[in-house]
Amino acid sequence: MTIFKRLSALCVVSIITVSMVTGQSAGSGQEMSVEESYLQESVELMIIREQSRTDSRDQKLVALEYIGDAISRGKTGEEIRAALEYLALEGIVNKTRENGRLLNNFPDIRTKAATQLGTLGTPEARGTLIKVLLADNEPMVLTEAIKSLAKIGINDNEETVNAIAWIATRFDVLNPDNLIALSAVEAFEKFAAANNGIRDPNVIRVLVRISEGAYIKPVQNRAKDVLAVLRKYSLQSSAQNGGRQ
Repeated sequence: MTIFKRLSALCVVSIITVSMVTGQSAGSGQEMSVEESYLQESVELMIIREQSRTDSRDQKLVALEYIGDAISRGKTGEEIRAALEYLALEGIVNKTRENGRLLNNFPDIRTKAATQLGTLGTPEARGTLIKVLLADNEPMVLTEAIKSLAKIGINDNEETVNAIAWIATRFDVLNPDNLIALSAVEAFEKFAAANNGIRDPNVIRVLVRISEGAYIKPVQNRAKDVLAVLRKYSLQSSAQNGGRQ
């Protein structure tokens, strides 16, 4: 009941705010001032924050829709990232229980949030996605998190590829999954192209495991192809270094 009251209050505030701003703009015949625009944005962020923290799956879906719209308008601030982090870790880190039963395990919500984090594309979003890799167990969530990390493309000190290699290895040992393996292989290929190769031994190790592991042929072959690509980058680098000596 408390959550319902809070949401109702937010909606009332939003309606009043929009009415005030619209009235002021219409009355003056001018565009909204910076203060008026900021007030509207603040209400939007409050609504997103409250919706993302409800127990309702439907409200969380609406929050994700609003977040996507905000990102498309260039809103990439900390409030948006924080809401996405909460949704991406829903039922994993942020747990709601009733009589010992987990109520908010929504893998589809976490998957959509992981996708939006990739669209957000900030260094902070990349940090959140690494948290998802370390905390989640759902293949659909992890696959999307890996794709989003590759989309963002940040790999400081090879931390990102190391995290991807870790999750790919964990599933390879416990429960090989074609989608996770394929997303990892394709992510390694993208990072290699952007950074003139990858030198993390964990990446090489997991690619070898995938190339000969319990996976369908296309996945095995993609791993072999990426190993060949990494070898090519290594040879090019050696040739360049030799030419400078």
